[in-house]
Amino acid sequence: MDSLKLIARLMDYPDAQVQAHSQELRQTVNSDTEFSSDLKTSLLALIDEIYGGDLLDAQENYTHVFDYGRALSLLLFEHVHGESRDRGQAMVDLMALYESNGFAINVRELPDYIPLYLEYLSHRPESEAREGLADIAHILGLLCARLRQRTSNYAVLFEALILLSGEQVALQDLEKLAASEKPDNTAEALDKIWEEEQVTFGAGDAHDSCNSPKPPEQAPNPHTPSTPLHWVQNS
Repeated sequence: MDSLKLIARLMDYPDAQVQAHSQELRQTVNSDTEFSSDLKTSLLALIDEIYGGDLLDAQENYTHVFDYGRALSLLLFEHVHGESRDRGQAMVDLMALYESNGFAINVRELPDYIPLYLEYLSHRPESEAREGLADIAHILGLLCARLRQRTSNYAVLFEALILLSGEQVALQDLEKLAASEKPDNTAEALDKIWEEEQVTFGAGDAHDSCNSPKPPEQAPNPHTPSTPLHWVQNS
């Protein structure tokens, strides 16, 4: 499904190589047969917001949206298992699913990183891809509601995924929930998160340990610039 590849690219960290091909993203939006005209307009506006101006500004905005606090983490199991031990096994199971279908990840992200999961689904039969989205529809809805609460245009990506999943998600109820939550991207909240013990899954450096954010004044960019999502299909 080309629409899933499109959304994966837009949900990933803004990249110069993708910016060079942003016209292709627009063409994919315009040629889609499932998105409404309003949804297409919003997606095109997001493409312009990310890739129509200074890339550094887009990267800074992305970092502030997704990398400060856990509420908008793009790691699926962050919202399912938190820091429990079950998360480690879930990672192993997801990697086994990828490998059983002939895919190997060649970027430095955890397997439950949503853009990677979308990229995987985009290579599966349509019915399986929709089922994979349906499995995480509630998480997608919660992220959508939180992004709307913060007036972020990235919310449209999750609206599109919910549509493709075919699931009925009570976004209004989730928005009420999001409105009642305490912000986790304030300096005080970030300090508290940074002080908590991090959980590491297997060997790897600190970047691969739950992607827990650091306070803004000392947080390095956790993403590798100019490394768009790419999958290698095993022979």
